[in-house]
Amino acid sequence: MIDWGELGHEVRWAHQIEESPGADFCFCLSFGRLVPSATRALFGHTLVVHESDLPHGKGWSPLTWQILEGRARIPVTLFEAAANIDSGAIYAQRWIEFQGHELVDELRAAQAAATLDLCHWFVEHYPASVAQARPQTGAESLYPRRGPDDSRLDPCRTIAEQFDLLRVVDNRRYPAFFEWRGRRYRIAISHHANESRSHRV
Repeated sequence: MIDWGELGHEVRWAHQIEESPGADFCFCLSFGRLVPSATRALFGHTLVVHESDLPHGKGWSPLTWQILEGRARIPVTLFEAAANIDSGAIYAQRWIEFQGHELVDELRAAQAAATLDLCHWFVEHYPASVAQARPQTGAESLYPRRGPDDSRLDPCRTIAEQFDLLRVVDNRRYPAFFEWRGRRYRIAISHHANESRSHRV
């Protein structure tokens, strides 16, 4: 974890867009709304981290959707917030590699590590980091929002066929479930004996 204070930076946290104070940089992390232009104007740079190879995979829950697509190597992209969703200039990328057994907490940990690395890189190398900006090019695609029903299992399919879905469910917030004989059943998943696994960032 980066201790920004020890590096000589002043850090302010805000959990609502209306609470955002002006600053040199604003990092919008795990933020599911567009940042209004008036708010972006309060900052030298308004930065977003998104887990896809933009402009492919704009939208919501890109890490989850790509795991469900069977991807094992996923990009994490730092870019400038703009008027349209996930459309700003790209500053840098990091790639996360998975082995296929990681569950949601491990997926999130890898995502967080790559995110912090990108944020630290941008500040540490500023203004040279801005000079590396490049426009998004290529085919655009958009991932939809996920809801509780996206954690539905098919009881007529095997566990192996649905393992990637089990990897991305949250046992508390949106658990896996299936319906059988008129009842709904939840399924929780965890590593046996809390086995720890490694990932590469």
